Amino acid sequence: MIEAPRPKGLSMHHPPPRRRRLPLTALALALAAAGLVCGPTLVAAPAHAADRGVGFGTWAPLSMTGWHGSMRVGDQQTYCIHPGLPLATGTTTDQGIRADANGLSPQQLVSINYLVTTYGQTDDPVQAAGVGWAVKAIVDRDTTLHSWGYEGDSFREAIDYIMRRASPENSAAIQDRAERYLAEAATIRVPRIGGTLQLTTDPDDPTRGSVAADVDPDATGGLHLDGAVFADTGSSDRTSVTPGMAYPILASPPSGSDGRPYTVRARGAFTVRAAAVRYFTTPGQQESAGPAEPARFDLTAQDATPRAVRFSPRIQTVARLEGGRFVDDVSFAPGEGIWPRHTDGTFVRLRARADVYRTGAYPAESREIPAGLEPVARLELTTDPATGPGTYTTSTTDPLPGPGVYTAVWRIELADQDAETLPHLPTRYRWIEKFATPAQTQQVVQPPAPPVPTPTPTTSPTLAPPPAAQPPTTPLAATGVSSAGLAAGGSVGAAAVAAGVAAIVLARRRILTRI
Repeated sequence: MIEAPRPKGLSMHHPPPRRRRLPLTALALALAAAGLVCGPTLVAAPAHAADRGVGFGTWAPLSMTGWHGSMRVGDQQTYCIHPGLPLATGTTTDQGIRADANGLSPQQLVSINYLVTTYGQTDDPVQAAGVGWAVKAIVDRDTTLHSWGYEGDSFREAIDYIMRRASPENSAAIQDRAERYLAEAATIRVPRIGGTLQLTTDPDDPTRGSVAADVDPDATGGLHLDGAVFADTGSSDRTSVTPGMAYPILASPPSGSDGRPYTVRARGAFTVRAAAVRYFTTPGQQESAGPAEPARFDLTAQDATPRAVRFSPRIQTVARLEGGRFVDDVSFAPGEGIWPRHTDGTFVRLRARADVYRTGAYPAESREIPAGLEPVARLELTTDPATGPGTYTTSTTDPLPGPGVYTAVWRIELADQDAETLPHLPTRYRWIEKFATPAQTQQVVQPPAPPVPTPTPTTSPTLAPPPAAQPPTTPLAATGVSSAGLAAGGSVGAAAVAAGVAAIVLARRRILTRI
């Protein structure tokens, strides 16, 4: 702090004479030096006098050396921010945290706040004096250098010009500190208050994503997640967040979810060095600055689009034959236990297809379909949005083409799904059933041919010779001829016939000989 110099001839080692009224020109200069008026206060604290702080010089409104260091107001050490005004020994009022103190710019305020906070709260008089000189130079370098009669433009020389009287043995150290503090303060940027949180969702997996805080690089703070955890720690909270860094997160459906889309939310609490000071005023005397607490701000964010619940559906099948057709009972179930729903509560539709193959014998179960085997029929099912998972029955449209061993192979593929279902399935998702699983294999047997009758060989019946004529044992009817007479007559007749045939044959031969 630089106070108005004493009139020439006064010495620190002699009591000063009765103070004379300042000339009008000096009063005008003092008023001009105080020309910057402060803005409105937030809430003025009760007024009380400032006390001697830490430093070197004379604790009095006016003196030959002035006071170079801090003033103590309550439990804070404050530093002059109005070079040229008398030391603030009167009643001092705490004007609270102000971003418009003494009309200073945000850059001046943040630099001063950095110094009085980082180095100003000290019991070291050399350090306090260095802070005091640096703060005054930030506010008004020209007035700080030349108020005590120094006519050059060297910061170090101006300090030595005064400190040779106040504490010559510490002059060089105070110059070094003041120069270093002034250089550090010049690097402090005006902070950006506020910012945004950025939540992202991995397009290939809605359970993954990231969160980042777009805030001032010097801001410090933490994050809290609702509906997700940080992937590297498994915790929903994170401290010491690095501004701009994207932290991977894992976002699972909430406990008790019925499969509807869900939303992740993030909250952040941050602080950043304030471009403001704790502002103290003393009527007609010095204004001073104490540390201002960091500026605090909160940020929130949530997913721009709710995250779709993903699942890996599975199928269990049982086949049978009915009326020459291949019939399948297909049971759909989610691999994760949750069948996703749309926002309106309806279940996500899922389409599955199967190819039916025929072989001549029972094939071996395998992951691969035998090369060259072509399907002979196809099956298809789409789940009901009102039902979701469960068992559905389907069959081939036409009867199977003939005898053989038939097996169906079911599959679920992304290419078969509608646009509303795609977000709920993993990228490149494909599920396929094994070939020739026992529950999917049925045989159609060739029906047996009707029996061909064996012809029975036919044989001509053997005719038994007629029985020999037996003479009647009963007497014939009375004809006047006895049975002996009849037998003799028959013999004679036969001989006569034979003789006649022989005569005819002989006659024919004679005729032929003549010819």
